[in-house]
Formats: sequence, C-alpha cells, structure tokens
Amino acid sequence: MELRLSVSLRAVFFLIILLSSGSSENDVDTNFCGTWRHGNRSLSLIVNLSTGCKRISVSANESSLSIDGQITAKCRRSEVIPLKQFGLDPSEDSNFCLYWEPLLDQLKLEVKGKNLTLCWPASLQGSCCTDLSNDANKNTARYGISNGNVKNDLLSIDTLTGYSFTGRSINCKALCDQVNQGFTKVKMSQDVITVEHPCARGFEVEMKEDFEGFSVTSNITQGVSAEPTITVQIPPVLKRPKKTSKVVCTFFKNDSLFQDGHKKGRILDDVVEITVENEVISEMSQPVKIVFNHDVLLPKRHSRKCVSWDTRKDPSQVNWLVDGCETHHNGAKQTECHCNHLTYFSILVQLEPRPVCHLVALTTITYLGCAVSVFSCVALIIYLLRKRRSKEQSIPIHLGLAVSLIFLNGLFFLTGVLANVGGESVCSWVGAGLHYALLSSFAWMGIEVFHTFWLVYKVFSPSPKACVWNLVGFVLPAVPVIVLVTVGDIYGERKVLPCEEPSDPYRMCWMKDTPKALLAHYFTNMTTLVVLVSSGIVMLLLVYRQIRTRDEWRQNRVAFLSIWGLSCLFGTTWGLTFLDYGPLSDFVLFLFCILNSFQGFFLMLRFFMLDWMRKQAGGSAFGSTSTGSTRQHMLQAQEKS
Repeated sequence: MELRLSVSLRAVFFLIILLSSGSSENDVDTNFCGTWRHGNRSLSLIVNLSTGCKRISVSANESSLSIDGQITAKCRRSEVIPLKQFGLDPSEDSNFCLYWEPLLDQLKLEVKGKNLTLCWPASLQGSCCTDLSNDANKNTARYGISNGNVKNDLLSIDTLTGYSFTGRSINCKALCDQVNQGFTKVKMSQDVITVEHPCARGFEVEMKEDFEGFSVTSNITQGVSAEPTITVQIPPVLKRPKKTSKVVCTFFKNDSLFQDGHKKGRILDDVVEITVENEVISEMSQPVKIVFNHDVLLPKRHSRKCVSWDTRKDPSQVNWLVDGCETHHNGAKQTECHCNHLTYFSILVQLEPRPVCHLVALTTITYLGCAVSVFSCVALIIYLLRKRRSKEQSIPIHLGLAVSLIFLNGLFFLTGVLANVGGESVCSWVGAGLHYALLSSFAWMGIEVFHTFWLVYKVFSPSPKACVWNLVGFVLPAVPVIVLVTVGDIYGERKVLPCEEPSDPYRMCWMKDTPKALLAHYFTNMTTLVVLVSSGIVMLLLVYRQIRTRDEWRQNRVAFLSIWGLSCLFGTTWGLTFLDYGPLSDFVLFLFCILNSFQGFFLMLRFFMLDWMRKQAGGSAFGSTSTGSTRQHMLQAQEKS
C-alpha cells in the first residue's frame, strides 16, 4: 500500500490553517457491537468496501456476516473470508464489534475476541469519514444481529437483518487538531515539503539526478534540548537511473490497533513509514538506517527488535516481522535499525518468550555440570554394581536413576551442537529424545520417593520387583513422547534469546515455541514436576519425623547429609523453576543450573560420603549406602517395641 503527500493536498493543508476552528466536536472513532444469531453451519464474512463517505451497512443471515459500503479514503476490498480459522462455534451465537478509526483509515472486526483487520492503517489523508449516524434499520428476522449498540448506546434489542449508518466527510487535520488541540504548519523549500502536525509529521523528498541520500528527523519531543524521536537516513542507492521519483517519510504515533500483529510483544509508540511513489522497494544494496530514541528506559529482561510491517501476505493481518532488518543497540534508550526494504518500521519489545540474562555464563555452567554429571553417574553405576551383593532392594532404583541422568545430561550437552549442524529433521528427533530423558529422570526420582515411603511405612511388606520399576521408569515416559511425535509439530529447534544480544539467539533441540508445544509442555513436564516436587517435599518431612530420634542424627554432618542426599534423590531442587521471578530471578537461575546440572555429581558424592562414613563408624546401620538403611532402622525400632 502506498501512502504519499501528493501535490494536490498541499493546498488543502494551507486551507486547514485558515478554516479549522475546532468549534464542533466530531467522532474520532466509532464502534458498533452486537450479537450475531446464526445457524449451525459453515460461517463466512463478506466484505465489500470502497472509497468515499456515503454509508456503511452491517447485515447478517444464517451463514454470513456482511460489511458493505463506502467509508474509507484509500481502502478497497471485496472478498469472502471463511471464519472457520477463528474457531467460531456454529452452535452458539457470536458476539462481534466493528471498529472504525477515521484518522488511520482503519476498519477492524472483532469476533469472539479474534481480531481481523479489514482496512489496514494509513498515514494521514486529506478527508476523513466520521460522525456515523444510524440510518433506517432492516427488518426483524430469526437470524441476524441482536442487541445492536454504538459505543454502548443500545439501538435495538430485537434481532434485525442489519444496520445502516451514514457518514460525514471532514478534513482529517481538523479532526486531529480537535483531539490534540494542536496546530498545523506547512514548510516548503526547494527540495523538501514538510508537514508538521500533532498526529503526524511527513516529509516528501524529490530524488533528482544529483541525489546523494537524505536525512530527516521527527522532532515530536518539545524543548530546546530535546532529541528527535526518530531519525531516518535514506541511502543514495534509492535513486533510479534516468528516473525522477519522490521518497515519502511519514512519522506518527502508534495506535493500539497496531498491536494486533504480534501477540508476544508490544510495538513502541513511534512508527515511521517510508515509501517511494509508484514503486515497491526491496533487497537494497545499501540499507535505510532508522534510529529510534525511546522516551522510557526499557526493562533489561525484555529484548527489543527492529520490525517491519509485512503487507505482502494476508493484508487483513498486521504482520510485524524481523525479516530484512538488523538491530543495533546504542545504549538502553536508543535502537538503530538497518533495513533493506521500505514499508512501516517500529521497535518490537519482546514479552514472551522472556530473554535470559547472563546466558553465556549459564550455558557454560550447564555444559560443565552436564559433563561432570555424566562421568559421575558412570562412576556411581560401577560403585552400585559392586554393592549389589548386599541384596538391598533400593540399588536397582539408584541404578535406574543414574542411567536416566546419563542419558539426560549427555543429550543436553549435545543438543546445542546438533541444533546448528543437524537441521530441522535431526532436531525433531533429538528434541523428542531429550523430552523422554527428562520424563524418565522425573519418573525415577518419583520412584525414589515412593520407595522411601514404602520402606518407612510398609516395613513388613515386600516392595515391588525391579522389573516393575524398570517398566515405570523407562517404558512409561515413552508413551507421552510417542503420542506427541504422532501429533506432530511439537519438537524441533528452539531459540533462547539473550538479554545482551537478542539478534544472536542460542539454538537448541527441544519443544517448539508454538501454542501446541506449550500446551504439551504444561501437561507433561510442568504437571509431572509439580507432583514430583510436592511429593518429594512431603516425603522429606515424613522421613525426618522417623529418623530424627536416632543417635546418629545428633551429628550435624549426618543430619545435613541425610536431608541433602534425599533432596537430590527426590528431585526437589527442580522446584526452583517455580521461583524464577522478581528481583531474585538471576540468583535463582544460577542456583537452578548449578544444582540440577551437577545433580549426577552430587548423587555420586552422597553415596561415596555415606560409604566413607560407614567405614569410619565401623559398619553401623547408618552407614548403609542407600535408603535401605531406613528400612533396617525401622525393623530395629519394631523389635525394641
């Protein structure tokens, strides 16, 4: 879509200064809402819009909602849009609202919370269609629009086939003056036409044969020392040989309707549009440079990116994309964009996924911890295999946990490398394998919790056999992973954004950043983690009640080692993931990475320390290398009673 300040409008701008008095109040926006009563069948939206300011009608029947009329300055649209993609339930009535923004020439429809832009925003034009008034309504019917209202003023509670509104054409600058109580200035020089206004500031530059680039600024901020909000540097490569054309820069403040295009972020207030008349400019050899000065200090945890508005795909949707733009951070309050095409530009503040600060340090700690844990678990397996002759029932469980941790830490250690060299297909299988390893580790930690409960409260009952534990620990976690692989589009490349350089994300193989994958994450990982951590904490308290009366408990090192060792076995350290918020977020992240990436090392250290203490104590009951000592202590307590 092309927006320019044509020569024919220059005279109009002068007339605005003379004629706009601001004596009357006009509608700067209008919304019409109602309930669409339709049948239980496929639903569609019929759009037939053209330029002018005569009327607009909203009608409905059993299967379609129609918007027809002449209300826009530049928007022309005629098509039928299926509404299946918006998730409407044909068996239920649908609430909707139609929003009209005359200053931006934007028409938007909202159906059951889903937004559809019918006419995308434009820079200021000469004439705005406003002051919509209710005209003759249609007849009552079974299917149609009920509870029709304009700005919450009820028009009719009956179900009508449609509503019709007539508009009045006024000058857009006068309407903007009314809103901002500002003024308009028009400056003309030999090469540049400048239009200053509270709603927008436009520049029109003619690229002649000697054109060597141009720099324009938007001095929206007030004051002598105020810095320009936006600075645009137009490269000389924009000039076409043997052809004279004009480049137009339009600066205007953002409107809430611009936020529709990106659900995980927020577009900053300042937006600039750069166009060349009658041309679509892309893939430039020299980028256009745009410097945004932020009036507020953006939170460090929320990254910012240069984005452009892509209208090449579905023009009904506002698509803010990072494609074709490079982001350069010049301090906390300035962002510089280098883009190889011309369109709308702004800054997107990323809200979700939240960027991770100190990502390099956290990654280094995690890699080191994973490597150490793999070797520690191998040593622990060798140690436990040598102890199997003791016939302790808990040794197979410890072995299962050690094996699952080797798989988890080893695969996580390689996931970054495989994401960069293996491609999407490899990353899908690696992500599924990593998910299985995580669920398997959680399963074995849960088995440790359950087995400890069995030892403490089922002293004279034999615990389940090792084959049952293997089935729960190794086979059961594969079931949800197989289901998710069958569903598809769950596993693949995942990007983790660093606070320091959001344009250079860390890539890994895991679940994708999609709503479907996020739902799978909460149902499998987070639900399992809640059950594991809560049961682990409860089990720690119950074990403490049972062993606190022992003579060995009075030794501080024994008490610490018992609680610390059981915490590692029960996976309670994973509960730190629920504390990652607030001012202690960075500290919690570092603690989480250290405790969980080194978990295999801590487990090995626990068993080796217990063995050493057993030898120092001369082979006492406490010196047993596993939770089997708890069972032995319970049997002794029963005999004494």
